[in-house]
Amino acid sequence: MSDSDLLDTYSSAVTAAVRRIRPAVVHISVSHGSKPAGSGSGFVITPDGYVLTNSHVVSKAGALVVSLPDGRETSATLVGDDPDSDLAVVRLAAPVDDWCVLGDSKGVEVGQIAIAIGSPYGFQHTVTSGIVSALGRSMRSQAGRLIDDVIQTDAALNPGNSGGPLVDSRGEVIGVNTAVILPAQGICFAIGANTARLIAGWLITEGRVPRARIGVGGQNVPISRRYVRHFDLARESGVRATQVERGGPAHKAGLQEGDLIIGLGEEAIAGVDDLHRLLTGHEAVRDTVLKVIRRTERLDLAIRPEGRR
Repeated sequence: MSDSDLLDTYSSAVTAAVRRIRPAVVHISVSHGSKPAGSGSGFVITPDGYVLTNSHVVSKAGALVVSLPDGRETSATLVGDDPDSDLAVVRLAAPVDDWCVLGDSKGVEVGQIAIAIGSPYGFQHTVTSGIVSALGRSMRSQAGRLIDDVIQTDAALNPGNSGGPLVDSRGEVIGVNTAVILPAQGICFAIGANTARLIAGWLITEGRVPRARIGVGGQNVPISRRYVRHFDLARESGVRATQVERGGPAHKAGLQEGDLIIGLGEEAIAGVDDLHRLLTGHEAVRDTVLKVIRRTERLDLAIRPEGRR
């Protein structure tokens, strides 16, 4: 295949994905009283007009005006806001015809095509493309919580892209664009779609995310086959404890930095998404067991996650 054929194939993949996703991407204008207070992007995730965006875009909004791809403008109401994950959901007053499909961010691979759509500097429905540069990154939200399992991309993002979708070549959302590193070029981050789906579900149903915490920052890591066989593990990956908060539940239970978390209660943990899922919900505050591997030992640590207000 010639270079021109390869370029045509790449262009076709990008344009097809944009054609699929663009009708559901919106521009959000924020105001306090009569004064403009910023703007960002978002995307419709349900046929009844729920829009996913970043918390830092809408959290302090007095009023929200959303511009739709067909040229209409409509008001919107804040349904729920979760500063810990930097995600929020708003609902449009006007009906919609298009919405996005949240894909499976666990299936994302380094090097695959990544396409960002949003409104950088107010230029609505701007498209940039690149690749997934790295997986398993961690970053802090404005609330100070460590957001794990973040996707790094070199698709160009600028102020105003926040809250817009990062999509794959099939037009499925793999992440929510949330941050750039300035003045670096080509280092941008998106919250994984699996995390976004979990958070959006709680925000839509309860307006908040009921959470427990164990006081750990972690990173997804593979487990060698030798360890998987030796300990008869259900998964081939786990969560390496990179930070253990002094005085937190995990610290009191005896967890140490460097420990590999492989389970909580009866559930296996293959990654940070699993840990977040098991610590989300009202039933998460209970006496349970944190299962870890420390060097060559497998340990069961008695723990009681704390409820968060």
